Amino acid sequence: MAERNLDFDRVIDRRNTQSIKHDFAKEFKMPEDVLSLWVADMDFETSSYVQDALAERTKHGIFGYSEARASYFEAVSNWIRNHHSWEVQEDWLIKTPGVVFALAMAVRAYTQPGDSILIQRPVYYPFTEVIEQNERVVVDNSLYLGEDNRYHMDLDDFERKIVEKNVKLFLLCSPHNPVGRVWTRKELTAIGDLCVKHGVIVVSDEIHNDFAFQGNHQIFASLKEEYKEISVICTSPSKTFNLASMMISNIFIPNPSLRHQFCKEINAAGISQLSVMGLIACETAYNCAEEWYQAMITYIRENIAFTKKYVEEHLPAVKMIEHEGTYLVWLDFRQTGLSTEELEDLIVYKAKLWLDSGKIFGDNGKGFQRINVACPRSVLTEALERIRKALQEVS
Repeated sequence: MAERNLDFDRVIDRRNTQSIKHDFAKEFKMPEDVLSLWVADMDFETSSYVQDALAERTKHGIFGYSEARASYFEAVSNWIRNHHSWEVQEDWLIKTPGVVFALAMAVRAYTQPGDSILIQRPVYYPFTEVIEQNERVVVDNSLYLGEDNRYHMDLDDFERKIVEKNVKLFLLCSPHNPVGRVWTRKELTAIGDLCVKHGVIVVSDEIHNDFAFQGNHQIFASLKEEYKEISVICTSPSKTFNLASMMISNIFIPNPSLRHQFCKEINAAGISQLSVMGLIACETAYNCAEEWYQAMITYIRENIAFTKKYVEEHLPAVKMIEHEGTYLVWLDFRQTGLSTEELEDLIVYKAKLWLDSGKIFGDNGKGFQRINVACPRSVLTEALERIRKALQEVS
């Protein structure tokens, strides 16, 4: 049986499929005719092997409580070994209905109300939400944009904030969303050593780990033996294979004490078995969808290059931040001279685009927009053309 779903140029109408990305503009107070390139799912069909496995399972017609067999761990561990050179043990694995859920469970497991948790803005906005909504305190070690057009960590500020704010927990985004960094071994060991030194637990959101276009993704816990003792590594097939609604994530916690605390919070939240469809989709994807993954990665790599070329040639007042990982491109509009409100108006009402406004990732994201390039190139071209025309109208 051959992989069928390799035509990434094909535009698929996702309307009327209960898609958050395409069916809920009105509920999000957006014009209903916007072109959507915001939330991080792809406008591509998943692997036909996954499609077929799910279709076959539905034929049975009974969807009672389900659990994974040993073959599930074998599929997940083989993928991690083959793609990221990390050997995981089965007892480290805890399955959750999503990485954001896991972040929230970690916040509750390892800190108390009023404790300080460190993040690096501009960063995926649920990081802030799971801290604040659990009555903890956000401590921001802001990333800074260097002369190389990449974001970097301020290590002096990182350690100073840990000490001054008595930080208990660090939420690491790796690869980083939205700024597109694939952190180097040197960068990760620098912060890792500081976390070991000061007894800070690291929850590493590595959901985009299969999207490294420059450099190689480094799994935090794999870098030094002592990092295993402070690490919660969050992975999922959801970004890699476009399975977000399957609600399945694989969390690895080597330290037995940290694992026990995490499981206690999951039990307190009332979560036990997960969706049988998520289990099947994950196992099938990791076992069978390598061809689809490689073709998809190649297509997105080309979309990133296309976006960079287009911005450089047609959007002189816009700068695309050097892109290393994820399929979410970070665009800098600050040289347009538009205020945050004017930029929002231009994108939403003049260009008729639904992107993710940089302001939701933190104050240092103002003046930026995040665009999802995991879509057919014709759609991406249309979006960039709309930006060009809108900027011409206001210049």
